[in-house]
Amino acid sequence: MISIAYAQEVATTGANAAPQGGIMAYLPFVVIFVFIWFIMIRPQMKRAKEHKQLMESLQKGDEVVTQGGLAGRVSKLGESYVVLEVLSGAEVLVQRAAIVLALPKGTLKSVL
Repeated sequence: MISIAYAQEVATTGANAAPQGGIMAYLPFVVIFVFIWFIMIRPQMKRAKEHKQLMESLQKGDEVVTQGGLAGRVSKLGESYVVLEVLSGAEVLVQRAAIVLALPKGTLKSVL
């Protein structure tokens, strides 16, 4: 039995054994996390912050575009819904979260 135990010890501590650890073992994971943070997570957080600011700054008379491409002027504001005037006299009820872009004043002047 002694010779078997000795053979196992040599196999686990030989030149082909895995490294014992250290900071170099974790370096690839840290690099991947930093890469994902700057490529995916950070831009998404920035977009979410800008969208929140847009929702808070909405006022009656603002010209906006929805996710579906519908452009109109805000005629009524609710807590979670907005009424858009898409043509003179034609109004559409949309969710606030569906608004993605605020246009400069006067952009829809020729249409509305």
